[in-house]
Formats: sequence, C-alpha cells, structure tokens
Amino acid sequence: MRPEDTQEILFTTTAMGAGADAVSRMRAEAESGGQESDHAAESVIMMVDDEPINIEVLQTFLQDAGYKKFVSTSNPLEALDLIAAHRPDVVLLDIVMPEMSGFEILKRMRKEEAYAHVPVIFLTSSTDADTKLMALELGATDFLAKPVDSSELALRLRNTLSAKAYRDRLANYDTVTGLPNRRLFMDRIERALRDTANTGAAGAVLQLNLDRFKQVNEALGLNIGDSVLKAVAMRLDLALRGAAAAYLDGPKAVPPVLARLGGDEFTVLLAGIGKAEHATPVAQSLVNAIAGPFRAGGEEVFLSASVGVTIFPDDGMEAGTLINNAGVAMRHAKEQGGNGYQLYSKEQNARSLHRLSLEGELRRAIERDELRLFYQPKVRVANGRGSGAEALVRWQHPERGLLGPNEFIPVAEETGLVVPLGEWVLRTACTQSADWIRAGLRVPRISVNVASPQFRTQRFPQTVGSALEDADLDPRYICLELTESAMMEDAPRSVRFLQELKEIGVRLSIDDFGTGYSSLSYLKRFPLNELKIDRSFVMGVDTDADNAAIVIAIIAMARGLGLSVCAEGVETKSQLGLLKRHDCDECQGFLFSKPMPTEAFAKLLGSPAGSAPAVRQAATASA
Repeated sequence: MRPEDTQEILFTTTAMGAGADAVSRMRAEAESGGQESDHAAESVIMMVDDEPINIEVLQTFLQDAGYKKFVSTSNPLEALDLIAAHRPDVVLLDIVMPEMSGFEILKRMRKEEAYAHVPVIFLTSSTDADTKLMALELGATDFLAKPVDSSELALRLRNTLSAKAYRDRLANYDTVTGLPNRRLFMDRIERALRDTANTGAAGAVLQLNLDRFKQVNEALGLNIGDSVLKAVAMRLDLALRGAAAAYLDGPKAVPPVLARLGGDEFTVLLAGIGKAEHATPVAQSLVNAIAGPFRAGGEEVFLSASVGVTIFPDDGMEAGTLINNAGVAMRHAKEQGGNGYQLYSKEQNARSLHRLSLEGELRRAIERDELRLFYQPKVRVANGRGSGAEALVRWQHPERGLLGPNEFIPVAEETGLVVPLGEWVLRTACTQSADWIRAGLRVPRISVNVASPQFRTQRFPQTVGSALEDADLDPRYICLELTESAMMEDAPRSVRFLQELKEIGVRLSIDDFGTGYSSLSYLKRFPLNELKIDRSFVMGVDTDADNAAIVIAIIAMARGLGLSVCAEGVETKSQLGLLKRHDCDECQGFLFSKPMPTEAFAKLLGSPAGSAPAVRQAATASA
C-alpha cells in the first residue's frame, strides 16, 4: 500500500458502524421483496481501483448489502474490455491510477454508444472543486470522497440503480403494452445469434402485423386502440407460453421473447429451437390467438393477423437482416389475404425489392408526366348508343412499356401514392373533357374511380370542386365511382361528403356493387345516382342461376331506390340479352370495346354516330 493511502482506506471504523444500519435496512427490504432487493440481486457492479485491498473491502460491504454480481480489476488498462464483456449496471471508478486515469476511462466510455449511458460513480481522495467539476463535465453520475461513508454509498448506489432501471424501462420497453421495444429486441437477437454461432442451434424471428387495425383506431379512437393492443399483447404472450411448452422443449430451447416494434407490429424471437420446423406451429398459434373477438369501447372487434417467419442461421446471421426478412414474409402473408403465416424465401425478397423500386419509379412517373388516361366506352343497353366512358389510368414506363393498373395500383395503395395518383386522374379527366368541349366534340359523362384513401382525405369535396373550377368544366360531365367499403368505413361522414359532392353537381355511383358490406339503411340515405354491378356477377349471368338472381335483384332494388344501373364486364351477346330483358340501363365491357387511348376515344367522339357498331369500329381501329 502506498504511504499516502494510509489515510484513505475505503471505509472508516465509524463509517462501517453506520454501514451496519444501512445493511440492516437493505436486508429488511430484501426480506419484504422491495425493488431495492431486486436491484441488489441482479445488478452487475464493476469496481476499478489500482489498490486490490480497496476492492476487497468494497466488495465485502456490498455483499453484506445484498449485491451478488461483481466485476473488478486493479489494472485500469483492462477496464474497457471488461465493460464491453460484462455490460455492468454501474461502475465504481477510482480517478488517480497509473497508466490510465479514471478520467480517461470515462472519456472513452462516453464515446462508445453501447457504454455512453452506463452510470459511473467516482470514489477518490481528490475532493477539490476542479476535480469534481471535471468529473461532472465528463459525464460522471456521482462523486464520493474517500474515505467513503458506507451508508452514503449504499444509498447513492441504490438511487443510481433505481434511476438506471427507470431509464432502462423507458428506453427498452413499450409504454403501451409493457413489452420489450425494438432496441431491447435487437439486443436479444444479437445475443441469440452469438449463442447460435457457438452451439449451432437454430432460431427464428417472427413478425406479426394486425390486419386492418387502422380501422379500429379510426372508428373507436387511439385510446381504445391502445387498449386493444394491450389485449393483443396478453393473448400473444399466453399463446407463446403454450407454444413454448408444446414445441420448444428441447435441451437448447430458451424462453421466447415477445416485443412490440411499434404501431400494430409485434415480433417474436425463438432461440435454440433445435429444428426449424418448430417455428411454423408457433406462428399458427399466434394467428389463432388473434382470431377471437375483442371487447373494446362497448363493441366487439374482430381482428386477424399476418405473420412472417425467418429462420437463422439459414436466412441470415445479422439482426437487421432477420427483421427485414420477417417483414418481407409478413407482407407476403398479407398479400395472400392475411390471417395466416408465410415463411421467408429469397424469391419474396426479390419481389419486395422490385416493389420498392417500382414505388420510387411511380413517384417520379407522376412528376415526369408518364401517366396516361385510357377510356372504356359505356353504352345504353336499350339501343347500343354510347352514353359515357370510364377513365382508366395506365403508366407509360420508359423501359417496360405500357403498364396496366394491376402492375402498379397495389403499390400505390400500400404507399399512399394512390391519393396523388387519383387526383391526377380526376384533374386530367376534367381538363381533357373541357378541351374536347372547346373543340366542338360531343362529350359524354366521364366516370372517374375514387380510391378509399382518396375519399377519406378531409378536403376531398374541395379537391373535386377545385379540379372542375380549374378546368372550367360543368360538373354534370363527371361521375365519381366509389366503392361500398369506402363509404361504409365512416358512413355518417360519407353521407356528409356525398351531400357536398351532390351540391357541386357531379354524378355519384357505387362501383363493384354486391362485393362490399353496405347497409341498406345507409344506402337509401346516400345521395347516389347509379349502382354499378360488379363484373364477377355479370360474367356468369348467362350460365349461373345464382349470379342471374343477384343481378336481377340488384336491378330491381335500384329501380325501387330511383337509381340507374350499369353492368361492367359484359363480353357476350347472351349476357347483354339478359341485361336487356331486365331493363339494365347501361353496360360496358369487351363486347363493345377495350379501354382505348385518348386519341382513339377523341376520334370516336367525332364520329357521326355513337352506336355500338361505331364504338366497336373505333375500338378495333385503336387496337
């Protein structure tokens, strides 16, 4: 021992006596199961002091106080490596040491993200103001002068660990469900991957997303939505406990980790499962757990889930890669209709990359004027004369040529691009109609499809009014086609929006009628002009008695409500014959014309007769 250290033995006799009271208090807390005892039992305490006797005395006291996990060194050069290896909860650090001071150790700790927030308490005989100021400037958590009062150290250590536990809770756990968040989950994956590298056991990452959960938030509010998420978390936890008992009982299996990444996305880590096949029944159990009804806000809420599964080491050995792979598989499960699970494959990833590329190109397509409008004529069933047309968007891709809507509309819907895309279609149709009118052509009413996200925007009626005003077009030349589901998502608001649109003067139609879930009580309140029968019923109307009955019933109902009826997807004369016998007003389909480019449709408008033969002739010429 150095001569100058004779006056800085870690604990004085009186301090040890006072410390006995602190130990008694901490033992009482341990017996009562207090939080302090949890900190003492689980916390890793690291001690760095160049005098081994100081470490021995300090550890003896802390053991009496209930602490059990220690890391120590009297060589300051080892300190950073030990911190990296053991991740201590708090570091008790001497300042004046040979080769590397406590200040230098703290500086290096604060430069590393992994250790930047580890609490550090300096224990030193240097008590001058400049030393304390330097310690605080470098990010020290606390500062105690030697000789240390043992009871003061016990209290300060307890408070430091309590503050760290609270901070860790905020940093590592989701505030809504109490589950680990993304940060903590990524740390758990990293640990599992290190174990896999050592043992060779397989593992899996599962990503779960609730299908259509956004509708719950929109209909019932965020507070009710959060209560549903809590219930979901509880069900998933119970399902995992059962799955762990049934499928993860091998010698290398460890308890599964359930986390919430954010929103309505949850993740599960299955480590040491032994066989990759064990992950799939767990995925199915998670899907099943969500299937039953939830009680929320006095309502029964029915949800389903899509789960993606990726296996390690087969699919990767990096945490970020596995999270991404599970997400790709989850989105593929959604594309298959949801309420199920999918295993990750490289083909899915290639498709996901393609969709990501397509999204970027589609954003630029709107800016670069690569979109085109095609028009499919509508004809009167009674006499075959042209009565209007539906505007349909196409993408003139600079490399892939002309793309149909099936190749890019799903991407637009997923990314929110369907809103600016829909506005482009509306404005272009208005502008083109106004141009045709000024050119002296016989312009029919043009139908424009409105996507659900577009209809949900707060200023949709104003957007329609602005498009008509900018084009200087009479509103009677435009018909808006909306789906049943779009109007029924928030029926009271839809009634208000439709009334505003009706006052503007546009025609209103329900598209794909018969495939949604419209309420007849609301249907009679909607200020509509037209029902458009979905092609899935029309295509079998001449061969399927059920389809025929549905079409006939829709026509009769529309008549009773004072609405006109348009049938889409008409391809044969026999289909047309049945529609004519039952007084359907209008129809469109390949029997008359495929969608035609703007120039070809303009020629049709300028033709001497708008009859069905004229429509077919113009369509043939444009093909």
